[in-house]
Amino acid sequence: MTYESYVGMSREELLEKIAGQMSQRRFQHVLGVEKAAIHLAELNNYDSEKAGLAGLLHDYAKELPDQDFLDLIDKYNLDQDLKNWNNNVWHGMVGIYKIQEDLGLTDKEILRAIEIHTVGSSQMTTLDKIVYVADYIEHNRDFPLVEEARVIAEQSLDKAVAYETINTVAFLAKKAQPIYPQTIETYNAFCKYSESAKG
Repeated sequence: MTYESYVGMSREELLEKIAGQMSQRRFQHVLGVEKAAIHLAELNNYDSEKAGLAGLLHDYAKELPDQDFLDLIDKYNLDQDLKNWNNNVWHGMVGIYKIQEDLGLTDKEILRAIEIHTVGSSQMTTLDKIVYVADYIEHNRDFPLVEEARVIAEQSLDKAVAYETINTVAFLAKKAQPIYPQTIETYNAFCKYSESAKG
């Protein structure tokens, strides 16, 4: 797998740059998401190179200091409401600007998939769904629902997005955490694909 046409460097050079941005644990996670994204792309007749690169870069900005995100929001005149959220939202929604600055990535579809990989959207492309789901099911993940999520992902991206979103919303609600409005929009758009919705 080579990503040179997108970022002007070999995969090895890119991996070195990514590794310098994050902890070893996070680096292992992004490698896992790259692998899962390529697998999902192959299952869904999508460009595996694009999917792999989006998976590899999805958490590029995850370990930036909060102040860097706040500065990027101002620098790019982004919605000021973003400042009321946190890293969980920022590392995708704002992190894409750091990726563009550091790596020169211009592919709009890849950037969009990275931008919404934690919050989703009511309108998601195949690549958006692949990255959203791959992040949840990659092989390093270990939580009670992950095995079922992996089985569903093999069957249908729409069902997998529904399953992940329903469980994320339930998890946040149980902890009385605020839920980003776009995540609610994702839930409303995809809950109809859930197996439980058919009952």
